[in-house]
Amino acid sequence: MMRNTLLLLAAMLCLGAHAQDNQTYKPFKNLDLGITGGTTGLGVELTSHINPSWDVRTGFTMEPRFKVNMDFHVQVGDESQTAQQRETKFKKMSSMLYDLTGYKVNNKVVMEGTPEMYNFKLLVDFKPLHDKRWHVTTGFFLGNSEIAYAENDKKAMVSLVAVGMYNNLYEKAVNLEPYYITSDGTYVYLPDDIAQKFTNNGRMGLHVGTYKHDVYYTEDVVDKITGDIIHKAGDLKAKAGDYYNMEPDENSMVWAKAKANKFKPYLGIGFMGALDKRDPRWQIGFDAGALFWGGSPEVKTHDGTDLIHDVKDLKQGVSSYVKLFKLAKVCPVIECRITRTLGRKH
Repeated sequence: MMRNTLLLLAAMLCLGAHAQDNQTYKPFKNLDLGITGGTTGLGVELTSHINPSWDVRTGFTMEPRFKVNMDFHVQVGDESQTAQQRETKFKKMSSMLYDLTGYKVNNKVVMEGTPEMYNFKLLVDFKPLHDKRWHVTTGFFLGNSEIAYAENDKKAMVSLVAVGMYNNLYEKAVNLEPYYITSDGTYVYLPDDIAQKFTNNGRMGLHVGTYKHDVYYTEDVVDKITGDIIHKAGDLKAKAGDYYNMEPDENSMVWAKAKANKFKPYLGIGFMGALDKRDPRWQIGFDAGALFWGGSPEVKTHDGTDLIHDVKDLKQGVSSYVKLFKLAKVCPVIECRITRTLGRKH
C-alpha cells in the first residue's frame, strides 16, 4: 500500500508539471496558508498551486488533549457468581486487607483515556471539473504509532497499591512462602487461618472481560524477596473462559495503549469555495476520506493483553472504546479547511 501510494503521488505530480493551461503558475510561489479541524485533530496547512488543476498540500495535525473516564470494578476471584456474592466477597477480603496493612481498596477504579495522534501529511489534489471547486485527493499521513493512551487517575493510586499488596500476600499463601524475612534470617509466614482465606477467595483485580483463548506467561515471574521463580515463561496463565481481571504493575499503575501504523495512506474527495466573494483570497471547504492504517489498531494493557484479540465480553467501562477501534479498519477523515492566499490571487 505504501509503495502504490508513493507511485501514485509521483505520477500525479508529473502530470501536473506537464499540464497545459492558459494561465502561468509558478510552483511553490502560488501558496495558500490554512488552518484545519476535524477527526484528525487541529492543524496548519500550506498549499502550492502547481496549475489550476493540480495542488500539492503539506501540513501537520494534532489531536487536542481531552480525557474520557472509564470505570472498572475491583473483584476478588474469577468465579461466575451473582453481583451480590461478588460484592460480599470483596467487602470481606478488603476489610481483612485493611486490618493487615492499613490500606483500603475502593470497589471502583477510574481510568482516564486520552487521544495522542499527530501526523505530518503530504497530499495531492486533482480538480477535474471546470469550476475547479471539487477535488480528488491522494497522499499519506506520517505520525506516531501510539494513537491513544489510558491510565488510572491519581485518586485510584491508594486502591491500586492495596490491590498489589493483596495479590502479593495471596501469592505467599498459595505457594507457602514467607511474606517477611527478619534481619537474623527468620522466615515469617502468614497465620494459617489468614493464608487459607486468601487461598479460598482468589486474586484481586479490575474486572475487564473474559479470555477468548488460553494465555501463557511471556517471561519468568520472580519473587522479589527470595529470588525464586514463581511462574516460568510458557506456563499457563489463564484458560479460555477465565475472567480477565487486570492487576496493577510493579509501580501500582494500570494502563493501556492503542497502536496503529505510523505510515497511513490517504484517499478522499473535497470541495473548496470562496469564503468572502469580495475577497477571493479567502477560501473555505471540506475534505472527506479515509486513512488506511493496516487493519484494526492494537489495544494492549500493561501486562501485554490485547483487548481486541485476547478478550471478549468486555465490561461497559471499556467496551465501547474497544469496539470502536475493532471496527475501525480505516480511520475516517472529515476535515474543514479555511485558507488565505499569500500574495496575489491568480
